[in-house]
Amino acid sequence: MKILLIGSGGREHTLAWKIAQSPRADKIFAIPGNPGMKDFCECVDGISILDNDAILKFVQENQIDFVVIGPEAPLVNGLVDFLDAHGIRSFGASRLAAEIEGSKSFAKNLMKKYSIPTAQYEIFDNADRAKEYIRNQKLPIVVKADGLAAGKGVIIAETLDDALNAVDEIMTQKSFGEAGSKIVVEEFMDGEEASLLAFTDGKTIVPMISSQDHKRALDGDLGLNTGGMGSYAPAPVMTPELIDQATKKILEPTIRAMAQEGREYRGCLYAGLMIVDGVAKVVEFNCRFGDPETQVVLPLLESDLLEIMISCAEGKLDSQKIEWSSDSAVCIVLTAGGYPKSYQKGDAIDGIERAKSLGTLVFHAGTKEIEGKKFATNGGRVLDVVAKSDSIEKAIDLAYKAAGAISFEDMHYRKDIAHRALERLEKLKNV
Repeated sequence: MKILLIGSGGREHTLAWKIAQSPRADKIFAIPGNPGMKDFCECVDGISILDNDAILKFVQENQIDFVVIGPEAPLVNGLVDFLDAHGIRSFGASRLAAEIEGSKSFAKNLMKKYSIPTAQYEIFDNADRAKEYIRNQKLPIVVKADGLAAGKGVIIAETLDDALNAVDEIMTQKSFGEAGSKIVVEEFMDGEEASLLAFTDGKTIVPMISSQDHKRALDGDLGLNTGGMGSYAPAPVMTPELIDQATKKILEPTIRAMAQEGREYRGCLYAGLMIVDGVAKVVEFNCRFGDPETQVVLPLLESDLLEIMISCAEGKLDSQKIEWSSDSAVCIVLTAGGYPKSYQKGDAIDGIERAKSLGTLVFHAGTKEIEGKKFATNGGRVLDVVAKSDSIEKAIDLAYKAAGAISFEDMHYRKDIAHRALERLEKLKNV
C-alpha cells in the first residue's frame, strides 16, 4: 500500500515510524514531513496541510491508498470528508466530529447534554459578561479560548486579576486569534491529570495505554503552559478500575452521543482527564493523537498500527485484537531556550546519533537539515527523546542519559518527567 501522512511534528514522526513497521506499508509519503521522517517517508514540500484540493491532486497523481491525518487543523478543515467524497480512505475524524476539539463550547454542551462528567462551566461571547461572572466564582478558575489554539489557549487563573486579564488577553487582545472570539470559563478541578487515547470506528471504541503529559515549562509543574514538555506511559494513576470507569462513563457515551448528533466519530479520540477523588472527569477532548503522548503510547503498541487504522476507517475495529507491551516508556522534550515565548531558530544540533546508540528513539519535532546531513533547531519543541524499559525507573534513567547526549544552544528540558509515577511507587513501597 501507498500511505500519505499529513503533518510535520514529533507526533507525525512517531506515526511514520510505527506505520513503517507494517508489512502492508510499501511506501509512505509525508506532507510536509520533517527531516527525521526521511528515514521512513518521502517528504513533500510546497503543499499546505489546509489545501484540500492540492492534497487530493497529490493523492490521485501518486495513487495513494490510505491517508493518515496527524494534526487537528486539517481535520477541522474537513480533509477526511473531502477525501471520502472522492473515494479515498483515511484515518481521522470528519469535520463535524472534529468539532469536539475545534470548539470547546460544543464539547462542553455535548457533555452536559449526555451526562458525561466534566467541570462546571459557562460560555461567553462578551468580555464584560465573562468578567461579571468570574467576580462571583471561586478561585482558581480556568479560562479557555473556544477554538483551536495549538494547545496553548488555556489559562489557569490563581487570582481575580489573573482571571480578568485572561479574558482580556483572549477576547480583547486576541492572543489566540479568532479562537478567542468565544471563551469557556470553568471551575478548577484539583486532581491529577492523565490522557486516555482510544481507537474508534464510530461504534466500537478501544482505549490505548494510559499516559501523562507535562504541560508546564519548568520543573515542579511551574512556569508557562506549553504544548507539552514530556510524557510517560502507562500512568499509574489510571488503575484498571479507573480505565474501566473512563471507558464506560466517558469514551463509550461520547461515541454514542456523537453518533446521535449525526457526527459519527472515527479515528483517534483523545480524552484529557482529571482524576478527582477516584473519579475521572473530562478536561478536554482532542480529535487526534496527543503530542507528546503518542511518543510513549505507540512504542508500547505491539499490534500493526496501519491495520488498526484501516479497520477504524472501514468500521471493522471489533475484528482487531490489539496487544500492548507490559513495558514503560518515557519521553523528554528538548526545547529551544525561551519556549513557549520567543526563541531563536537555526542552532546546530549535536549528539542525535549518540543518543540513539543508547537504544533510545529520537523523534524530530522542530528541526531542519543543514549541510553534511546535520540538523538545526527550527521550532520551540525541537526533539523528543523516548526510552522504553521493563520499569519506569529504568526508562527514566535511559531517557535522561540520552537527552544528556544531545546539545544545542540554550537547550532546555525538564528534569522531573514522570515524577508522579515515582512518587506513587515510593508510596507503595512504604505501605
